[in-house]
Amino acid sequence: MKSRILYVEDEPYLGRIVMETLQNQGYELAWETDGAKVLDVLESFDPEVCLLDIMLPKVDGYELCRQIKAKKPDLPVLFLTAKTETADLVRGFEAGGTDYIRKPFSMEEVIVRIENQLALTLQNGQKVASPSREISLGQYTYHPMRYELESPEGSIRLSQRESEILSLLTASINRVIERKQILLSVWGDDSFFNSRNLDVYIRKIREYLKHDPKIRIQTLKGKGYLFLVAD
Repeated sequence: MKSRILYVEDEPYLGRIVMETLQNQGYELAWETDGAKVLDVLESFDPEVCLLDIMLPKVDGYELCRQIKAKKPDLPVLFLTAKTETADLVRGFEAGGTDYIRKPFSMEEVIVRIENQLALTLQNGQKVASPSREISLGQYTYHPMRYELESPEGSIRLSQRESEILSLLTASINRVIERKQILLSVWGDDSFFNSRNLDVYIRKIREYLKHDPKIRIQTLKGKGYLFLVAD
């Protein structure tokens, strides 16, 4: 069965390239150029993923995303944007976006990110990060298998819970990870007690990463976290 993609883009040349490429890859596509018509298409087409350009005429892409998520809260929305400032990205995630793709982009990247969102949806938000021998994070190097974080100030030994949470964050760099996803992955339930424990662990991880100003864990109220690692 073909996956259904709702694509919102007003630029005709780019729109045709994306539409034809995705159709050739086997996706069923609804391409809409008018933001005012998107909610109607949302109902009739029932997409599994939405690709949404932020810079649309006569409509704010962020507000349109809020309207889409109000209708379909579980629909992944991938922003297509030329905006690269952290404040713009945070604004997009706060509006309900689940990922972003910077313009200009390759179609290979678009397809990989679409498939990632489809996989996350199929796993009901409980995707667990795969262990890696080492992960570079700015001035840090993280060793998931050893529960160790090498910092500019020396080596930090992590607890199992700290390592599990950091692994989930590193698997979602520059993307939103929902609070509930972390709670279910690490503790197995999202009770109030475990939620308060998560707050404590996030504060500790922020403290470990404080020596690199290009790394930040942004709390998105009512949603989760955005683990920002600048180039």
